[in-house]
Amino acid sequence: MTGAPLLSVEDLEKWFPVRTAGLFARQARLRALDGVSLTVGRGEVVGVVGESGSGKTTLGRAVLRLLAPNAGRILFGGVDITNLSRRAMRPIRPRMQLVFQDPFASLNPRMTVRNIVGAPLVVHRRGDAAERAAAITEALELVGLPRGAAERYPHEFSGGQRQRIGIARALILRPDFLVADEPVSALDVSIQAQVVNLLLELQAHLGLAILFIAHDLAVVGHISDRIAVMYLGRIVEVGPTREVLARPQHPYTEALFAAAPVPDPRRRGQRALLAGDIPSPIDPPSGCAFRTRCRYAQPACAAGRPALREISPGHVTACIRDDLLLGPSPRGAPS
Repeated sequence: MTGAPLLSVEDLEKWFPVRTAGLFARQARLRALDGVSLTVGRGEVVGVVGESGSGKTTLGRAVLRLLAPNAGRILFGGVDITNLSRRAMRPIRPRMQLVFQDPFASLNPRMTVRNIVGAPLVVHRRGDAAERAAAITEALELVGLPRGAAERYPHEFSGGQRQRIGIARALILRPDFLVADEPVSALDVSIQAQVVNLLLELQAHLGLAILFIAHDLAVVGHISDRIAVMYLGRIVEVGPTREVLARPQHPYTEALFAAAPVPDPRRRGQRALLAGDIPSPIDPPSGCAFRTRCRYAQPACAAGRPALREISPGHVTACIRDDLLLGPSPRGAPS
């Protein structure tokens, strides 16, 4: 990444008040984001991976200001948007858009594709009727849908086509930045590659910056320039995609890679799967949050929260191990 980032997140925190169950019920905080810092450059794709409950979706919605953070800072295009009012955010909204996970639930079944895709133009009062019609046609063609699709309804399309409709709606305002929140997880494997490749083509054609949220390392590895790994509301590793996938430095990243499905039966016995479940974000472990599932855990891991440290240029990880030297690629990992 060169130049100032388009998006910069600094020590972002988001918690939700909850009441615990049981005899000794109490008010507590569910920490969805616990001091997250991340940047996305102009025209860059940054993938965010982690298990369910790691805070990925909360991060995506917080950077779009769909959720108000409790602490930290969000800079977009050099402007601090952390505490902007709805009115002050209005001119910024068209520049940052969201592609939802479920391509059916995110589309109103009673609206035609024309009205769905054109809704942002109406909300932001862009163009007259003729200009809006032309923009809708262009957006549909951009995502590979025929012109006749505009008069049909969401139930008349396949899952992959419905996701294309959602992408067309997100792009019709020509944003600079896109949050793609698990955009292919609800699709058949045969369709996932088509949608991911479409996003790559659109990113190159329009110069989009994308925060691509997923739990599938293979998908993230295909589309991303850099990967950020989240665990229990914290980022534990960030680095160039090829380097992170070839030489994961945090034990959690290593475990995620090992747990990914592999076609080679000879490697199945070598896979170190994640043990146990992700701890509760209401009462996370002290020190390193991953220590309760880490095969390298030491007593010192409970003493304090490890800070991100640089292993190589642009590659950082939060682990106290002294053997983080970017050693040889694990057998079977991409190089």
